[in-house]
Amino acid sequence: MKALRTRFTERFGVELPIVQGGLAYLARSELCAAVSAAGGLGQLTAATMESPEVLRQEIRRVRERTDRPFGVNFAIGHRDLSEFVRVTIEEQVPVISVTGGNPEPLFKAFEGHPVLKMVLVAGVRQAQKAEALGADAVIAVGVEGGGHIGRDDIGTLVLVRRVVESVQIPVLASGGIVDGRGLAAALVLGADGIEMGTRFVATVECPAHPAYKQALVEARETDTVVIERSLGRPGRVLRGPWPERILEAEARGAGLDELLPLISGKANTRAALEGKLDEGFVWAGQGVGLIRDIPTVAELLRRMVDEAAAALREAGERLQAPAGGVASRLARQEPGAGSPGA
Repeated sequence: MKALRTRFTERFGVELPIVQGGLAYLARSELCAAVSAAGGLGQLTAATMESPEVLRQEIRRVRERTDRPFGVNFAIGHRDLSEFVRVTIEEQVPVISVTGGNPEPLFKAFEGHPVLKMVLVAGVRQAQKAEALGADAVIAVGVEGGGHIGRDDIGTLVLVRRVVESVQIPVLASGGIVDGRGLAAALVLGADGIEMGTRFVATVECPAHPAYKQALVEARETDTVVIERSLGRPGRVLRGPWPERILEAEARGAGLDELLPLISGKANTRAALEGKLDEGFVWAGQGVGLIRDIPTVAELLRRMVDEAAAALREAGERLQAPAGGVASRLARQEPGAGSPGA
């Protein structure tokens, strides 16, 4: 498989500009190592590990499987992460990512340690702040993405362009990207790579329950809903009976005490790990409409690289097509002709 060189791959020491998201309860050593071994950047997620020592064990298991770079994701706001930070520093993990809040306290905790830092953002101001704080890359996640998203409902197409033109550090595109054409589109938008979450759930190495993986394969792009808007932390999940209960409770103004059992980690793991999809919820982005199989991680990344190269080549051929092609039509078009798109 050919390497794809971008500013991100050069800075982070990986072959492919493809990052695995910090999937709650699912970003464990087998998946993380598979992504890194295949040339991307795999991640473990600290916030849903059973304990700091379990994180240490998972870090060491990754290193037993691959000698390539990987990261630890820190999702802010769920629990005290200080001991997880300590373990990450002691184990000399080369990369961290921060999601769900202000990254400054975590960045300070890692001061003096040689770690590369990524921050997930949903807007230009967040991206600029992350850069000012010392982030080495930002991940711009559009409203199409699974899991927690921004409050402004900005799509990936617009958000990525705005973030790219607003910061100097590498930008990764996220939200609705599940294949090589999505990777190609991100590169054309000016991003230095992509981050994927939902697509990596539907892989052999992911510890998600087979029922969850199959549900992603069978879902259409219309089969997701956004929950937790009433709490100011919207997140996209796969449609189902449990999410409908959440939406109904939010619609009638339910308070946090009523909502907590519905949106808890237990409700998530019942569905994601035990396969009881009617008794809990699973995170999923609109890209489910493009997921049609459950490959190994290596197969997926190999396919994506080939698809991206073919997509870019085909786009160039269409632009250069003779009579009737895009380029010739643009050349013949009179100044001011046409109307602005929407």
